Amino acid sequence: MQKDLADFTIKYLEKKGASYSEARLMQIDSSNFLLKNGNPEYSNFGSSSGLAIRFIKNNVLRFCSTNILEKNKIKTIIESALKLSNPKISKKTEFSDFLNQKAKYVVKQKKKLADMPPEKKLDLLKEIDSNFKDLLGRYFELGDDVTKKYFINSEGTKVESEIPTIGFLYFLTISEKNKTIQRYLEYGSCSGYEILKKWNLIKNMKKEVEALKNNLNHGIKPPKGKIDIIAGPEVTGIACHEACGHPYEADRIFGRESAQAGESFVTEKMIDTRIGSDVVTIVDDPTIENSYGFYKYDDEGVKARRKILMKKGFIHEFLHDRETSKQMNLKSNGSARAVNTAVEPLVRMSNTFMLPGKQTEEELIEGIKHGVFIKNFMEWNIDDKRFNQKYTGSEAYLIKNGKIDKPVIHPSLEITTPALFSSIDAVANNLKLTAGTCGKGEPMQGIPVTMGGPSIRLRRIRLA
Repeated sequence: MQKDLADFTIKYLEKKGASYSEARLMQIDSSNFLLKNGNPEYSNFGSSSGLAIRFIKNNVLRFCSTNILEKNKIKTIIESALKLSNPKISKKTEFSDFLNQKAKYVVKQKKKLADMPPEKKLDLLKEIDSNFKDLLGRYFELGDDVTKKYFINSEGTKVESEIPTIGFLYFLTISEKNKTIQRYLEYGSCSGYEILKKWNLIKNMKKEVEALKNNLNHGIKPPKGKIDIIAGPEVTGIACHEACGHPYEADRIFGRESAQAGESFVTEKMIDTRIGSDVVTIVDDPTIENSYGFYKYDDEGVKARRKILMKKGFIHEFLHDRETSKQMNLKSNGSARAVNTAVEPLVRMSNTFMLPGKQTEEELIEGIKHGVFIKNFMEWNIDDKRFNQKYTGSEAYLIKNGKIDKPVIHPSLEITTPALFSSIDAVANNLKLTAGTCGKGEPMQGIPVTMGGPSIRLRRIRLA
């Protein structure tokens, strides 16, 4: 990478009177393959480089970027940004202080992404597809990229990183006896192709398909009235992501996402407000090695750390960048991320999950006389303020006298966020993370994350 251009940018902006400046240089090498019902739909290979620039002058934060990595072009876009009329704002832009960083890190790969030939990647998808030809619909996608990044700012921070990312997703349509069910799942890791052995894709997908066929053939309608529910780690994860992660994004709390992604029912004054039971603690942790949402430093050069969003049922901490943290007289907790150099960093999640307890999933089930076990979900939705939500089960079972009984067809849990987290009376020890692509911003920034937790027990919940 042409790190000298990023260094040049900072020096040039100092001459132009910027009180603060930063440059983020990125190079992304990627490939992507899609197989639909046995037919290759597309293959995509790409390499892109660019430079993102932010600076403050006259109390106004400005952003510009270019994929033409030349000094004259950098000067031109900076001059254009300087010529823009100052927006009429009542407050000046300020960033919170933080300890300047100098770091370099590389995520190691045992089987490098670049060493796997394209034909082998496509062959992998074809091998997977050959095991599921009896299904009504089959969609498989495999993608990987290596992102090299160099960040520098006028305060002395310099961070260089290289992170490989691999992702696999499938979307299956299963039909039995004129009944249909669909299943979507994503796998992701910051690693090389050695992760495929751990994923064991074909074996795990076969188990899922057989379970869903059993649900279609033998499933009964969900019970009515208030019952107890066990939600599996995947359901716990989507709830943590949607009902805790998003509403705790500080830029959203301050109303900056209202036109694109919505608002938040949480306000900045709700720190230390009880919103769940004392067994519920939810964290966001980008430092988990090889996780899909892994990073050591965010895109403002702030060192990453675990954030405790909810602690024993109380709202404890929001996700912050340097600007939102300054507004609350705090320090940034390293939550600023950008998908490429064409966009500014936003407050984002990384790996968001509920901490496990000590009981087994079986012990949670044994504590229920009449209920439903929702192992995973087929669909979900949530309102703009992340308050009212619905989760529809994919693989689910009746619980009778503390034991798993008949399969249940599409149980739907409709509930508010406080009611959801307050109804949890026990969490199991079977922590599991599931990969996802989180969307936010305009233009949309899809960024790799994981979400998860253990199985949880919810008391006296009414199914829709």
